[in-house]
Amino acid sequence: MSGKADPRTAGEGTTSRARLDRGRGALGPALELVHTGRAPTRAVLTAELGVTRATAGAVAAELEALGLIRVDARPGAAAGSQGRPSHRLAVAEGGPVVLAAQVHADGFRAALVGLGGRIVATAPGCETVDADPAKVLVSVVEAGAELLRTTGRRCVGAGLAVPSAVAEPDGLALNPLHLAWPVGAPVRRIFEECVRAAGITGPAFAGNDVNLMALAEHRHGAGRGARDLLCVATGHRGVGGALVLDGRLHTGSSGLALEVGHLTVHPEGRPCHCGSRGCLDVEADPLAFLTAAGRDPGPEVSLLQQANDLILDHYADPSVRAAAGALIDRLGLGLAGLVNILNPDRIILGGLHRTLLDADPGRLRAVVADRSLWGQSGGVPILPCTLDHNSLVGAAELAWQPVLDDPLGALS
Repeated sequence: MSGKADPRTAGEGTTSRARLDRGRGALGPALELVHTGRAPTRAVLTAELGVTRATAGAVAAELEALGLIRVDARPGAAAGSQGRPSHRLAVAEGGPVVLAAQVHADGFRAALVGLGGRIVATAPGCETVDADPAKVLVSVVEAGAELLRTTGRRCVGAGLAVPSAVAEPDGLALNPLHLAWPVGAPVRRIFEECVRAAGITGPAFAGNDVNLMALAEHRHGAGRGARDLLCVATGHRGVGGALVLDGRLHTGSSGLALEVGHLTVHPEGRPCHCGSRGCLDVEADPLAFLTAAGRDPGPEVSLLQQANDLILDHYADPSVRAAAGALIDRLGLGLAGLVNILNPDRIILGGLHRTLLDADPGRLRAVVADRSLWGQSGGVPILPCTLDHNSLVGAAELAWQPVLDDPLGALS
């Protein structure tokens, strides 16, 4: 038997390695395309990356070898299609996960989230939040660690969503007022320490919950395809906003952009904890709605659920309808001001604002159109968020970003 390599086989190997070398820089962009559902086939991947079919094939094969995507080489041809159907691409269902955590005024939750924004497993939520952030984050990370032990999944990072502006570069929660946490709590450092103590590998991140909601919706939900996406939402307490520009969160010079909760929409309105009066934060959140409707909030379930249930079950009640109308008008006034400043091509609403939009979409859209220059020139689409647990999914996006940027480096 000859000891010489077959020149034909050697040439094929050299060519394959060359294709992969050329495509290595495309691994991250390719993974993001599959992750966000924008490249369902290898043909689309080839076109989106601007590479040859062979290079796209080598890139897809490498991502599959890393356990990140699945390549279906034998898909059925679409009805009416001609020629050989392209290989289908999807995220790997059994691939690695990240730990996602969310803390809000009425509790906290932990989950494991895979690529594609898929929630793989969730821990039972807790309905109390200690005033010491370290105690809370120890508990939420322990819940996530138990999920990892139970599922046996590989974890590559962790992300945390909190109802506060998170200042960069130090990861400080500057206004966690609804949590009774100290101003300037170093939430990212505490979270990272808890993650390390639990034996969880990969980097740890923290961000504002509405920012992360917007990021998740832009990649996987109602904001997909928008270029300049404005997100406004009220969860359990207060009002937050976020802006996604060209696929990236706009966080400003130090992470504090789009604090929309302190736009004045009712100058003679309720006192706000910021020192002003009539801010969106206190005029368009669940507590404001329940108070306007003459309901005393109970301790049984969260304020958000009480407000949503009241609209869904009793909207015919004149007091409920009047309270909803007042909140819609104030929310519309705030949105109109933001439209005048930001000129977004789409607005998405979350939490109670989503419920208000569903209850009376015409009224909210009319207020925004009437009060904004850009609205009068054609209108801005206003849509409800579509993802369940979108802030959790957004926290996962923080943890997935290093993998999307450099799959080989992040997983090595």
